[in-house]
Amino acid sequence: MTEIALPAADGTVRPYALDGSAALPAQAAPSASRLAYAAAHVVADPLRASAEGGSGQIDWDATLRLRHRLWDLGLGVAEAMDTSQRGMGLDWPSARELGRRSVAEARSRGAKVVVGIATDQLPVRGNELAAVRDAYLEQLAEIEGLGGEVVLMASRQLADAATGVEDYVSVYDAVLRAASRPVILHWLGEVFDPALAGYWGHPEPAKALTVVSDLITRHAASVRGIKVSLLDAELERELRRRLPAGVHLFTGDDYHYTDLIAGDGDRYSDALLGAFAVIGRQAAAALTRLDAGDEDGFREILAPTEALSRLVFAAPTRFYKVGVVWLAYLDGAQDHFRMIGGFETGRSLGHLGDLLRAADAVGLFADPEFTARRAAGYFAAQGIW
Repeated sequence: MTEIALPAADGTVRPYALDGSAALPAQAAPSASRLAYAAAHVVADPLRASAEGGSGQIDWDATLRLRHRLWDLGLGVAEAMDTSQRGMGLDWPSARELGRRSVAEARSRGAKVVVGIATDQLPVRGNELAAVRDAYLEQLAEIEGLGGEVVLMASRQLADAATGVEDYVSVYDAVLRAASRPVILHWLGEVFDPALAGYWGHPEPAKALTVVSDLITRHAASVRGIKVSLLDAELERELRRRLPAGVHLFTGDDYHYTDLIAGDGDRYSDALLGAFAVIGRQAAAALTRLDAGDEDGFREILAPTEALSRLVFAAPTRFYKVGVVWLAYLDGAQDHFRMIGGFETGRSLGHLGDLLRAADAVGLFADPEFTARRAAGYFAAQGIW
């Protein structure tokens, strides 16, 4: 096995040899026992991506190939979400085009995709509440007009414009009444996006729980489920207990997903996770075990990946996308390590080295020798050899 010089977050550089690949599927059928979506990233055009921004930064062919890899594993794709740098380089015109292409590709093979909608055609601050409502309605009409299902993402503009619970409720009431098919709501905590602090009109998420559950109960026929990304497993379980029959809780907890998906008794969480874009093969293999009634086997495969996921999503959590792209590059899912908006600079070289070690520990890389060459070449270009 090739030994490479690998940096660490503690400032050291040490030799490292990759251990090997886990025997995991390259293809799998969709899970019969859980709904499972991976929030996929976008692949940048390496010649155009930069902190200067601007259009033309996405490599569309490579981006769609990533979606087909996830579909091949039986996973659905959650499109144009925060993993795709929504609001962090991916603007609404690009998100709309991404949704259009993904819905068409999914339809061509009978695969699952849901598309995030937001209010990001507006400036972040200074909007009237009616403008925020209308921005949601515009994006809803666009994606539903394509035949797509939507995830109603948390809105920075709504967080800025709302003065209390009633303002949140009025906007969501209007959008849910307008939806032509059931939607997935999205509760994203401030750990992922500080601009969403106090969402639903309460500074403490536990106090917002009743607002959310009451809203869903009133609109149960229009709500397919809710994705919860608060990194608070007990709060998620409490909301799960309050949901009306037939409404799904999609865990977005990239720290505790094994227990939450396994569930307790009759209650469990489905999955809509950025982590599944990284550990797609492990997720598919684990869900196959769960479908067969083998919870111990499910846990044996999936639980060890949480250490890697916690590192990917380490604070400042908004930079987790860097780890998703870095590991995709190392595993051969894309040909370079560049991101739209130059976002790859959000993590240190030491953090990247630690990610490689953690990923190797769970057998993430299909071809460890290939990964070692890629990592060695990248770090050498940064002066580490």
